[in-house]
Amino acid sequence: MKISVIGCGYLGAVHAACMARLGHEVVGVDVDEAKIAALAEGRAPFFEPGLPELLGEVSGTGALRFTTDMAEVAGSQVHFVCVGTPQRRGEYAADLRYVESAVDALIPHLRDGDLVVGKSTVPVGTAAGIAERLGREAPGVSLAWNPEFLREGFAVKDTLHPDRLVYGVPGGEAGELAVAQLDEVYAGPLSEHTPRVVTDYPTAELVKVAANSFLATKISFINAMAELCEETGADVTRLADAIGYDDRIGRKFLNAGLGFGGGCLPKDIRAFMARAGELGADQAVAFLKEIDAINTRRRVRMVDLAREVLDGSIVGKRIAVLGAAFKPNSDDVRDSPALDVAVQLARQGADVRVTDPEAVPNARRLHPELRLVESLDEAVVDAEIVLLLTEWQEYRELVPAELAEKVAGLRILDGRNVLDPVAWRAAGWTYRALGRP
Repeated sequence: MKISVIGCGYLGAVHAACMARLGHEVVGVDVDEAKIAALAEGRAPFFEPGLPELLGEVSGTGALRFTTDMAEVAGSQVHFVCVGTPQRRGEYAADLRYVESAVDALIPHLRDGDLVVGKSTVPVGTAAGIAERLGREAPGVSLAWNPEFLREGFAVKDTLHPDRLVYGVPGGEAGELAVAQLDEVYAGPLSEHTPRVVTDYPTAELVKVAANSFLATKISFINAMAELCEETGADVTRLADAIGYDDRIGRKFLNAGLGFGGGCLPKDIRAFMARAGELGADQAVAFLKEIDAINTRRRVRMVDLAREVLDGSIVGKRIAVLGAAFKPNSDDVRDSPALDVAVQLARQGADVRVTDPEAVPNARRLHPELRLVESLDEAVVDAEIVLLLTEWQEYRELVPAELAEKVAGLRILDGRNVLDPVAWRAAGWTYRALGRP
């Protein structure tokens, strides 16, 4: 099929490359000239494992091209809208300006029989408004909502081999046609027996925010248990193992630590709360406010724990922070717990050095006041305490005896509960972690 992808940020660039890999002829459109230039050269403008190789593969076939000219989408049969929906400044609600602008620019180039497919995470009710507008200004064009479920670090796999496909479509013949078109787009994944859910617009819009809210709830639940463990001397990791054997609960996302961050979970649960309030259903998701608060509290607790381990004061103390990205295998620093802790430590008088395998350039742009260094050795030299805050594999594999030769004090705080406390203590280190004795 001929496909256009509007918006070539994280979601759009991955989606465009994967659609080309599935055999379609794809054009990606974005207003950012530098981003388009990089993608046109086969370079990913952000770090995502597997994407550079995929771009190189499909660009060589001629199946994928990128442009800043919206007119080049003409002739495509399916148009994916993949623009961002960030949190509004000073509010919880989602900012839909980019979605609206994308639709504005797309409408003049649509033809009868085309299908517009929303992939952006939007407040429930957005799709109905866009469908109504298309009915007025582009009759003969249908709308579907096809939410994305990408995990940063695994986005290529999640697009080529999704764990489910959700189609939000209109009723009647238009809906049947939309399903047939999407089935053709996703013929590859469907041939692997990927589950497919066909539903209405509001259900499809709610699926993504409901899933993210559930995951956020699970993470914050175990972090709330970590707070109780710290008060009682219990071990939250053993607690998670024990309750995780219950197949109604499961062990995934029961990892206590600094909590969640990034560009999805925090802003999605806040936008969910805001939209529920607009609909008069705010009490139904009032618990999400406490989920958000628990998550934020973890960051404050890490700063307090550093102060406690440093005998009551962090002023003037040299602190190494390992990790700036919100999660490993990503260079995304949006709402990063690790970076937030580093900033708090620096503002409270500590001499902080931060490193990360991929996220230093992005962190430097966001927080130029922080001292960011390229290597682990630069970060830990003469450090009086080391904080592991993003669980990159190379940090998980640190050897206590080797690290001891580089630091000034044998103190480590495991912000992700990924190190072996027995091994570190045996090597002479003071080991502390959130929720563990």
